[in-house]
Amino acid sequence: MAVLKKQLGPVDVFSIAAGAMISSGLFILPAIAFSKAGPAVILSYLIASVLILPSVLSKAELATAMPRAGGTYFFVERSFGSLFGLFGGFAGWFSLALKSAFAIVGMAVIIEVVLQMILATHLSQWHLKAISVVCCLVFVILNIVSVKHTSRVQIFLVVILLLILCLFVLLGTGSVKAVKYAGFLQKGWLKVLSTAGLVFVSYGGLTKVASISEEVKHPGRNLPLGMMLAWFVVTAFYIGVVVITVGVLDKQELVQIVDGQEVAASYTPISLAAGKFMGIPGFALLAFAAIAAFITTANGGILAASRSPMAMSRDRLLPPVLAQVNSRFATPHVSVLLTGGFMITAIIFLDIESLVKTASTLMIILFILVNASVIIMRESRIQSYRPKFRSPLYPYIHIFAVLVYGFLIIDMGKIPLLITMGFVLLSVLWYYLYVSKRVSRASAAMHIVERVTAKDLKTVTLENELRDILLERDEIIEDRFDQLIKGCEILDIEGRKTAEEVFRTVSELLERRLNVNEYVLFEKFLHREAEGCTVVQPGFAIPHIVVEGEKKFDVLLVRARDGIDFSQTPDPVRIMFVLAGSKDERNYHLRALMAIAQIAQEKQFEERWLTARDTEAIRNIILLSTRKRDTNV
Repeated sequence: MAVLKKQLGPVDVFSIAAGAMISSGLFILPAIAFSKAGPAVILSYLIASVLILPSVLSKAELATAMPRAGGTYFFVERSFGSLFGLFGGFAGWFSLALKSAFAIVGMAVIIEVVLQMILATHLSQWHLKAISVVCCLVFVILNIVSVKHTSRVQIFLVVILLLILCLFVLLGTGSVKAVKYAGFLQKGWLKVLSTAGLVFVSYGGLTKVASISEEVKHPGRNLPLGMMLAWFVVTAFYIGVVVITVGVLDKQELVQIVDGQEVAASYTPISLAAGKFMGIPGFALLAFAAIAAFITTANGGILAASRSPMAMSRDRLLPPVLAQVNSRFATPHVSVLLTGGFMITAIIFLDIESLVKTASTLMIILFILVNASVIIMRESRIQSYRPKFRSPLYPYIHIFAVLVYGFLIIDMGKIPLLITMGFVLLSVLWYYLYVSKRVSRASAAMHIVERVTAKDLKTVTLENELRDILLERDEIIEDRFDQLIKGCEILDIEGRKTAEEVFRTVSELLERRLNVNEYVLFEKFLHREAEGCTVVQPGFAIPHIVVEGEKKFDVLLVRARDGIDFSQTPDPVRIMFVLAGSKDERNYHLRALMAIAQIAQEKQFEERWLTARDTEAIRNIILLSTRKRDTNV
């Protein structure tokens, strides 16, 4: 499998997440939202920020457990299975690409507004489309050439954007008039809440960064840090900018009456507010900030969206060509080109504005699936699901989010829901025509079914895949002990046994591995116990013997939930590491004992050992140990 280069740090994560959030939701939407909720639109933005938090926490947890390209697609596919994964992948790619295309069109519109002010020039619809297509091509090329270059552009623009917004808030504070907030809750709480649903999707871009988690250095730390910092900073700016805008502009500048209904009077309310206390330069400066915001949204959107087809192709849900990574730039160039091509098609031929509501509906459905995925992954009790960050208040905030997001979807209307059903049907059709013949992978949901029905799964693909992901995430380099564990025998004993009974079975297994007669091995184990009990602590034993020959060393693991009775200790043994090696391996014998000691001291080791679903899960517990690796041997 082609590997993406890890080259993004916490500043990159923050910039991509923040840049994806600050666009139309801040520079265009406030006037539309004001027409619905009045001055209380401030509360709507605050409530929307709180509503997105469960999804931020959920994606942070899933991304630190499974830092893989594709983000939401990968999480949903591994939690619910390939069919749900197909829908998640198609829906995520469509919504991200379409919103990025909308941002590019919005950027072209702002450019037109600025040109009208400076040169009194009017651009036709096709002029705007041409500007949008050229901008899209630039972003596509940038995303192909280098993720790092893309991220540097993102950081540069986000810094400029935040500085301008900071200036806006600082200078605008003195111009705010309390009278502008008169009748704050005049339209009622119901309008405030429904408007919160309208602006909710403005925060959705924050979670896009999970799609590029595979390219983040130290994802266990940098992803949650960057995402939470972006949420806090952007929320503060959203609230601050909206407070200033409402407190500076007259109501007539924000809304107008059309057919008896209040509608937005301006699509550049922030620039209009800046013009009030900063003059024409202020208007132009905030117009430039709006352009920068749309650039960061479009740029980050292409970066994130293009990882979904790549991840789906890796999993054989789409043709393999989409998984190709450019040998020179280490970027998924085919997937980037596909995403850019779709965006250009949408800009030229589709009514993007009407489709954005569908994209928002799909985004909310994906948020529901992400929160449900956290519940599924945790309840599956897969040993190798070990996120570095765990979302708090589990499962209450996740259930709350699923219910609230369900109400938000109902408020979206019939057309978006019908198009969403189209995506569901497309996913089902593609699954049966293409995927079902190529993929048979057990999801985390199947692990729950297995536990409830007491039926064993035939595959441990997911558990081993998560193990390999964690080894890469934690940069664990295999040592000799790991290699021994990968190939060792594991006994999972049912019922209460005596030590002699277990030693006889162990001797039979080790005979062919060490090329030593089983009766000789059995006598050695009995003799070793007679010399001194090998139970090192209650419930834990390390029987070890020396065998004839050279360059012989092996490990065997034993789990006995019901216990093994050793004559010299009252407590039954449930964990056993058996070591057998020749005299020339005595030095390594001590190193192996040190490795076992470190493993035994790990938090929740005994609980994980006793609750592991099968022998492979037991093996993974040892392989995922955080012990210090002895790479010099």
